[in-house]
Amino acid sequence: MLAFLPKNPSDMMSEISLRFKTRRKALKLTQKELSEKSNVSLGSIKRFEQSGQIAFEFLLKLALVLECLEDFEGICGEREEVLESLEGII
Repeated sequence: MLAFLPKNPSDMMSEISLRFKTRRKALKLTQKELSEKSNVSLGSIKRFEQSGQIAFEFLLKLALVLECLEDFEGICGEREEVLESLEGII
């Protein structure tokens, strides 16, 4: 996909599930260990890593174990003003 095109929900699901899988592996956790630590079923974790589909509550539980829960604090928050040109800086 071209970088300048906006992402759609399917693209985001795939990207987020890949990030979580990469983080899990970096922490040297198996899917089973993550399941036990997060209290999210092994089947849900496997499905998430394959398809990106997961209940939001389970996603947050995984984020807690994977030490990235704070990343969700910025979702739908106030956005900083983006300047359209250099004139807005001067």
